[in-house]
Amino acid sequence: MRVIRVETSSATILMTEAPEPKVKDRQTGEIAKDAVSGEALMKIGVVYIDEGESSLIAVTVPESGVTDGLVVGAPVSLPGLIARPWGSVFNGQARHGIAYRAAAIAPGAYPAGQES
Repeated sequence: MRVIRVETSSATILMTEAPEPKVKDRQTGEIAKDAVSGEALMKIGVVYIDEGESSLIAVTVPESGVTDGLVVGAPVSLPGLIARPWGSVFNGQARHGIAYRAAAIAPGAYPAGQES
């Protein structure tokens, strides 16, 4: 499926959920790993605000991309943020959505002209 780069330069991105391991299998508790590097993956909740619209999204980041100094409610940056549409059928039910992934998450700043 197509990968779509997400432009973040004019957006305000606030962390709403602290990083936690992304679980691949809820029954076994197996942690999701990057298919290429084998590195553990983390899940972070953010609110993405741009042009008066906001969306709550979960972003997957490799464990090594989670930097120190992150604070829930504070702005963050998500370098290399991409969106990937997905679809599957489970128990006869079609499901679909958008998965978000970034190379890292780091403390950020409010875009110029905005106040906290």
